[in-house]
Amino acid sequence: MKNNIIKILFTFGLILVLIGCNDSANEDDDFPSEDITVIVPNDAGGGTDITARGLVEQTKDDLDTDIIVENKPEGSGVAGLTEGAETDPDGYTLTMATVELGIYPNLNRMPIDYQDFSPIVTAIADPASLIVPADAPYDTLEEFIDYAKEHPNLKVGNSGVGSIWHLAAAAIEDEFDLSFNHIPYDEGSAPAVSALAGGHVDAITVAPGNAKSQIDDGEFKVLGIMSDERLDSFEDVPTFEEEVGMDFTVQAWATLVAPKDTPDEIIDKLSDAFTDTVQSSEFKEYMANQGIDSVEYGPEESKEMMEEDHELFKDLVKKLDIEE
Repeated sequence: MKNNIIKILFTFGLILVLIGCNDSANEDDDFPSEDITVIVPNDAGGGTDITARGLVEQTKDDLDTDIIVENKPEGSGVAGLTEGAETDPDGYTLTMATVELGIYPNLNRMPIDYQDFSPIVTAIADPASLIVPADAPYDTLEEFIDYAKEHPNLKVGNSGVGSIWHLAAAAIEDEFDLSFNHIPYDEGSAPAVSALAGGHVDAITVAPGNAKSQIDDGEFKVLGIMSDERLDSFEDVPTFEEEVGMDFTVQAWATLVAPKDTPDEIIDKLSDAFTDTVQSSEFKEYMANQGIDSVEYGPEESKEMMEEDHELFKDLVKKLDIEE
């Protein structure tokens, strides 16, 4: 009698487990059944926001649901990134994670890092560049470096202490044993571009697309790009590696992510849909019209990039002694 009761209870429990598994599978099959929210940890109008809005606009029909963008730039993006990591892992709240996810944890500014997310797709990985006035007394990276050695404390503008563009300038400084006077503009790259136009700084390290209009108008010149290869939109500008042998990539990426522990089936469905978008000619044209070179990194490539940058900035922050 006792054995029969145990068998009945075991069988009943097994049935409940199977029902639960089937319900879970059905939920994943029905995904998405409601609106999706994408947190952008930046102000509206910037490169990350522009990229996110293009992504969702061209993907919502494929997923057959509305996708709502919410800008949450508080704390230089810390609030938005943290909220995105701590939301339910059900695929209905995604985050446009930025390169600061690799920087801020190493500066002790944020309690999370890339391991708290599951990447879906990367649509932008904008490399840093060294930009100077058109009438500057140097036309190449080599000439700039020689000039900087003879004239220490050149004013180099960036988007704030510990920002991606500050670290780009610091990496150049460290690589070639230079001494810059770093001028931070906490509001982002736009004030740094304006400062260069106004003659308040000697150079800036930002993405070339951030100063595209001034470059196109002949007001600025780009001496080098900190990427593995030349950009299609600036094909005449050499990389740092080919010009001065600096094998060092610094890029401002934006990766669409979900919280860790989001079911693989949901990640796969989202990745398929958003990857189709970033590979489309319509999206590439949209990005090109914004002066942004798009990329097409899937989940694995995105994860590898995020991990590598985390370690890169960990070492650089320690070397530069800017940990907070």
